[in-house]
Amino acid sequence: MNTMFTRGPSLPHRTVLALCLSILLILVDHRLDGFAAVKVYLNSLVSPIQYLASLPGQMLSASANRLVSHQQLVAENARLTLQAARMQEKLQRFELLKSENDRLRTLLGSPVRPDAQIMVAELMAVDNNPFSHQIVIDKGAIHGVYESQSVLDDKGIVGQIMEVGTTTSRVLLIADITHAIPLRIARNNVRLVASGSGQLDELFVEHVPHSADIQVGDELVSSGLGNVFPEGYPAAKITSIVRDESRPFAQVRARPMAQLDRLKYLLLLWPSDAPVQPVFDGQGES
Repeated sequence: MNTMFTRGPSLPHRTVLALCLSILLILVDHRLDGFAAVKVYLNSLVSPIQYLASLPGQMLSASANRLVSHQQLVAENARLTLQAARMQEKLQRFELLKSENDRLRTLLGSPVRPDAQIMVAELMAVDNNPFSHQIVIDKGAIHGVYESQSVLDDKGIVGQIMEVGTTTSRVLLIADITHAIPLRIARNNVRLVASGSGQLDELFVEHVPHSADIQVGDELVSSGLGNVFPEGYPAAKITSIVRDESRPFAQVRARPMAQLDRLKYLLLLWPSDAPVQPVFDGQGES
């Protein structure tokens, strides 16, 4: 049975006809711009479809951007946190250096007799024996350190060298119970002897007669006797006096001028009659 749809040009003829019409429409649009209004309507019609088609991609892109931004913020925050920690650490080191520099300036400005040479030493260790007050410093025989040499800080007398190694030395503090130092009262030159009490903040002033002219607050300085500590260096300050007539002598206590519980930098003294001379390794000489 034949129908009307079976009649007409063949498929190749139809293809050629479609191509010809397409070329004709392209030429008309190019030369005469006859489809401008149609293209506007078509674009308006297709725009919502294009928007809907591009919406998933835009959403994925926005989500990816947010994720990247969040990751960048996290990384930037971590970097800034690390940078702040490093700056804080540097600031702490600068504060420490400033403090140590101030201490050294004070130390070098401490009273030293003109005929004495000095060298700055640093504390290395503290004796952990509770019945002994000794420290170790970083200067030894190669620097000219000798036994019984005087050791000071920026406040006053600390002690004397008791053992000398090649590069280190051991210092016996004036607060040690085995140590005694001849002193005099700066106010009136009354001569006394102070011995260690075993406490870093206290000395015993021995054999003080009840009639001695001594007062709380008197400053005690080295007398120069015994040929250990040069004369005139501050050593202690009288803190208490008990005159009990039932005892042969007054009970006198003094506080060391040196800060024995917080030593860091120390001064080694070489008086003019020292048995050896200092050997300086880049330090100044006074």
